[in-house]
Amino acid sequence: MAADISIPTTQRAALVRELGGPVNIIPDYPVLKPGEDEVLAQILYTGVCQSDLHTARGTAPGADGKPILNVKLPHVGGHEGVGRIVSLGPSSASVPEVKVGDLVGIRFLARVCHECEFCTSQREQHCVNATNHLHHEDGSFQEYCVLDRNYLTPLSPDIDPVVVGPVLCAGVTAYKAVKNAGLSPGQWLVVVGAGGGLGHFAIQYGKVVGANVIGIDTGQVKKDFVESLGGRFLDFAKSPNVVEEIKTITNGGAHGAVVCSGSGRAFTGAVDMLRIGGTLSCIGIPPGDIHLTTPLATIIIRGLKVVGNLVGSMEETLEAVELVRQGKVKPHIEVREFDELPHIYEMLEKGDILGRVVLKVAT
Repeated sequence: MAADISIPTTQRAALVRELGGPVNIIPDYPVLKPGEDEVLAQILYTGVCQSDLHTARGTAPGADGKPILNVKLPHVGGHEGVGRIVSLGPSSASVPEVKVGDLVGIRFLARVCHECEFCTSQREQHCVNATNHLHHEDGSFQEYCVLDRNYLTPLSPDIDPVVVGPVLCAGVTAYKAVKNAGLSPGQWLVVVGAGGGLGHFAIQYGKVVGANVIGIDTGQVKKDFVESLGGRFLDFAKSPNVVEEIKTITNGGAHGAVVCSGSGRAFTGAVDMLRIGGTLSCIGIPPGDIHLTTPLATIIIRGLKVVGNLVGSMEETLEAVELVRQGKVKPHIEVREFDELPHIYEMLEKGDILGRVVLKVAT
């Protein structure tokens, strides 16, 4: 790609002017110029995440369970983007590792400090000084995005840019959740909310580690989808007792359960599906002040573990991506036009999406 590529001064972007307001595709949002230690990437494709929807609606919960309202406005979401570098900031031009034409990811994390206890222990997703593409900086729901050169997500030139975007959030989060479940080959993994973007990744990463996977969701379409991924399907709407069915199938309970759904109801009974020593690995973040209702005595006496999973580190992201590059994990995507984002949000609210929707951004 030529270094003197023509870059416009304005672009299409999906803009939310106030939380809870509509998302509008506008044609004249400014294209920023990269500053010191920055690059500019042209967005090719981007996945659409539930977190994008909840942030735009003003319902995304923070660590205290209350809605995150301290969001940059106007808001431009998107954090599963794939782009190519088209311009280098003043100091970036002298760095040989970063070149115009490189394929890069646009993830949830935008910038980290590289110095705190979390950054220095490969847990930088918890960096206390971080900024992200949901709340602080414009994300991949635009045609061009400025990125921090010191925290770029490099992507192999032989990976398919159409499919890899969702791996940068949904994929790595599911990968981390399965990893934290500590499964050995032949053990049982239950995936709750198995037919969605997170769930279909959790099934596949579970299969990679050799687990026997049960996917919980509802409907014939979800059943066919889960079974096509190698999972055993359990329809929660038809089962008289989901927990007892899981215990029967697994001869005592699952070794791990990954809850992917963003519904508080999805966590009901999740701990009871586990056998002694099992792990509940939580991904889905229900809006509102939702609590686990399991007695502490149950957790202590049965030796259970409860683990939260906030996306993943750069190292974990690249591990999750590599399994996709090798063909061991195959994202199920539906490519739609960028202008369809408002309709995609409506579909997400209804739960009408299998796998992940990917928007074609570059024209």
